[in-house]
Amino acid sequence: MTGRGGPAGRARRARDASGGAGRGGGWSMAAPSAPRPPRPRKEPQPLVIPRSAAEEQRLRLERLMRNPEKTVPIPEKLNEWAPRPPPEFVRDVMGSSAGAGSGEFHVYRHLRRREYQRQDFMDAMAEKVSLTFYNFFPPDYLIQKLKEKKLQAKKNKLEQKKQGKEPDQSQERVSSEDDEEDSKEEEEKEDDAEEPSFVMGRG
Repeated sequence: MTGRGGPAGRARRARDASGGAGRGGGWSMAAPSAPRPPRPRKEPQPLVIPRSAAEEQRLRLERLMRNPEKTVPIPEKLNEWAPRPPPEFVRDVMGSSAGAGSGEFHVYRHLRRREYQRQDFMDAMAEKVSLTFYNFFPPDYLIQKLKEKKLQAKKNKLEQKKQGKEPDQSQERVSSEDDEEDSKEEEEKEDDAEEPSFVMGRG
């Protein structure tokens, strides 16, 4: 009969007394590790329910400023969505003439939807670029620049009249004669172009 007082119990007690060395190699008691430092207790914070967006933002800022050395994870900017580019080579060109119940029609329908989506995206991007350009150079700014340029030209003209340096009439005549000569040359070129360079029957 084996039990506490039997041979098995005596062997177990002897093994425990000898430090656990026995037939199976035994076990040893680990040395007690250094005591852990006590965790700093967090101060109990009162539960505050924000009643507005400004109050919620203020509570978040207060919570962040309690430990200013703690790093704040800043999410990276998400890439702007762009449609799938069109295939470089289209092997099967299909049209809407397929039956409405066939699979070819549904394939065509999805391809058409994707193409319309891509075109809408391109139109939106072009509009965005034009808006940024007009925001950078508004039309009022351009109109104002033109007005300033005209006023400056008028001022220069008045100053020339006051000083008695009016533009010579001879220069104006020369410029008008040059314009007439240019117009005559253009008319002659047009007449030459109308004349046929090759006439049938003349060898």
